[in-house]
Amino acid sequence: MSLYVPPHIKRQQQALALANGLSEAPELDDTTRQRDSWEVLRKGINGTVNRVNVKNIKDLVAGLFSHNLLRAPGLLCTALLNASATSPTFTPVYASLLSVLNTKLPALGSLLLSRLVLQFRDSYRSKNKNKALGQVRFIAQLVNFGIAHELLALQLLTLLLDTPTDDSVETAVVLVKDVGLHLEDVTPKGMSAIFTRFRTILHEGDVSARVQFAVESVFKVRKGGFEGYPKIPPGLDLVEEEEQVTHEVDMDDDELDGEYELDVFGVKEKGEYDNCEERWGKIKREVLGESGSESGSEGGDENGDDETDDGSGSGSGSDDDNSDDDSDDDDSDDASSHKLGAANANSLVVIQDMSEQDLINLRRTIYLTIMSSAGFEECCHKLSKMQIPEGREMELINMLIECCSQERTFLRYYGLIAQRFCLMKKRWKDAFYESFVEQYGTIHRLETNKLRNVAKMFAHLLHTDAMPWNVFTTVKLNEDETTPSSRIFVKILVQEIAENLGIQKLKDRFENQDMRTEYSNMFPRDVPRNTRFAINFFTSIGLGPLTDGLREHLKNAPKLIMAQQAEAALKAAEEASSESDSSSSSSSSSSSSSSSSSSSSSSSSSSSSSSSSSSSSSSSSSSSSSDSSDSEDDKKKRRKKGGGRSSRGRSSSSRKKKSSNDSNKRRKRSNSAASGGSRGSRGSRGSGGENKRRREN
Repeated sequence: MSLYVPPHIKRQQQALALANGLSEAPELDDTTRQRDSWEVLRKGINGTVNRVNVKNIKDLVAGLFSHNLLRAPGLLCTALLNASATSPTFTPVYASLLSVLNTKLPALGSLLLSRLVLQFRDSYRSKNKNKALGQVRFIAQLVNFGIAHELLALQLLTLLLDTPTDDSVETAVVLVKDVGLHLEDVTPKGMSAIFTRFRTILHEGDVSARVQFAVESVFKVRKGGFEGYPKIPPGLDLVEEEEQVTHEVDMDDDELDGEYELDVFGVKEKGEYDNCEERWGKIKREVLGESGSESGSEGGDENGDDETDDGSGSGSGSDDDNSDDDSDDDDSDDASSHKLGAANANSLVVIQDMSEQDLINLRRTIYLTIMSSAGFEECCHKLSKMQIPEGREMELINMLIECCSQERTFLRYYGLIAQRFCLMKKRWKDAFYESFVEQYGTIHRLETNKLRNVAKMFAHLLHTDAMPWNVFTTVKLNEDETTPSSRIFVKILVQEIAENLGIQKLKDRFENQDMRTEYSNMFPRDVPRNTRFAINFFTSIGLGPLTDGLREHLKNAPKLIMAQQAEAALKAAEEASSESDSSSSSSSSSSSSSSSSSSSSSSSSSSSSSSSSSSSSSSSSSSSSSDSSDSEDDKKKRRKKGGGRSSRGRSSSSRKKKSSNDSNKRRKRSNSAASGGSRGSRGSRGSGGENKRRREN
């Protein structure tokens, strides 16, 4: 190994070499060059860690990346642990510095956490309270910044409170104060268990009074929301929570390795050394955004390579020679970039998110707003401020119905929210109308308790007139188009409305003539079978007065049916008579001639009968037996003539009826004249026959 040469002696040697006429200083071997860079690295890391504070942490983090931390991660961990032990008040600053480095070099955070746990084990075994307090504070800050998992803090507290002593309880109190706010957010049950253990220690009284006061102060701090003990102090939150890398280290892990050999300088082969420098150059450019030339020049300065005056002059000359070419290239690049920008502006590409992440976020926001609001007015105000776009109304309604159905009993809170939105804008009222139709169509999918809550929510909207009552057009109350679930839904819906409005007001609403068509499916009158089903349904649920109109309709149904049938028959007869009018007009002339001939024959017969009667009256000396037989023959003849005429009169038209009536009158007169002499014996028979003829006429 080569000897260490102090820098001032090295400069003297270089000056002596130049004075002896050498053009440049003699080149150092690889071992000397690596040792020199190691010393520069160690001094730079220690100087940065010792100078860091809240105000300059951002600048010093950038300066720290100028050193190759891949070569000396052990030096940085040692510097942070020593600085935290000597100045515990700056522990949050060191933890913030490590959180930035941990995002790019996770191995660095894992190494420091492993060394910290190993050092705490040694301090706990040796009962070194001062060292243990510093190490516990550092672990607490690493948990707060997300470098260490919260399970490590719970393991530490369990270990310290398992066998309580004054030192262990006091150390646990310090740890709880520093990390308590974070643990309350992440593991509230774990914190409850820890404070239960603190309460047991107070009841047992095995610790000194000073430690008991410290434990009581922890309870006061927790009651005050850990005021004065923030999770991350202001000005130190430099890393986003999503970018942080969290390490899980177990207190009982026997395989933890501190890798203390990384703190000692070791010579590497030239290829390995150059590869390490190249890797760090890429990381530094990624973090700091430096170009390759700048990083190369800084790397040359770090390694101690100095350029001669001639070299610098030639370099500047070459830059002057190539300046024109570079300017031309820049101009061409700018022109091409302008053209590319114009082309992109002309052809805009609309990217559609097919993952529906926005929809998922909207549903999550709606759910959290509904469940976290103190009252329905606050909830409606927050939801209206969300500016839900048109076409997404069903997302809010479905989430509201889902939250309502999950409750054990119906909460009026959800009904008031739905009522407020229905009264805000018409689009919400229409959306709730569509939701009612959809829910009624799929009501068989819900359990009984969910079905009850949903029915009561819609009943609230109906009895407050927030939703129109024409939604009942979707309810078809008959045996074929209902299911057990839909009948239960209608039952709860109507009963809830009747409970809030009253049975008489509900009856008046259903009997409104203007809305009768909207309620026709719910109170069917088309078929008596459906009418009876509706009457039985409402009577069974205790709402029989609503069916008074249906009962009256069912009572008058036979008469209405007969009237409808008679009306239909009358219409058919009118249609048939209109068709037969044209055919009856042609046969009217022939019927008139036949009626005149029949009248003349009847008159001649009447005259002959009169003459015979006169002759019979003159011969009054004849016997009564012959007169009676003659009169009986005359009656039979008249009956035959009357029967034939009546049959012809029924089959003929109205004119034939009139002529037959005239002939009957003449026949009556002739009969009365012929039977004048023998009226006593034939009175009863003549009156009976005359009555029969009147009935027949």
